Amino acid sequence: MIDTKSLVKYWQGTAEHSYETMISLYKSKRYSDCLFYGHIVLEKILKALVVTKIHKEAPFIHNLISLWNIAGLPLDDKIEIFLAEINEFNIRTRYPEYKLNFYKKCTLNFTKKYFDKIIATYSELCQKLN
Repeated sequence: MIDTKSLVKYWQGTAEHSYETMISLYKSKRYSDCLFYGHIVLEKILKALVVTKIHKEAPFIHNLISLWNIAGLPLDDKIEIFLAEINEFNIRTRYPEYKLNFYKKCTLNFTKKYFDKIIATYSELCQKLN
């Protein structure tokens, strides 16, 4: 028997830890890493919502749109575009050329735009858990 409450607590706790890491990376101007962690933050909090919805382990996927849908959250065009953009930040296993292009793209302005939206989305999703 799956302990839903413990799984949700696990995903919520690891999301919070990753959130704090994301904030630290932003403050230290490690912008590409900050956005990578932004993806992780949203993935983990969405997995907490998925567990709440399906009462079993969250699937081993990283696609935020898929997790959003599994969690049963309403998906409009605006959030779908945002999640698709954030999905692109999951670069840990990508080819070196892709990573280099991503690093160059991650200026303060580019990062701030997504950083603020990640924080707002994370806060909204946390409220849905409570």
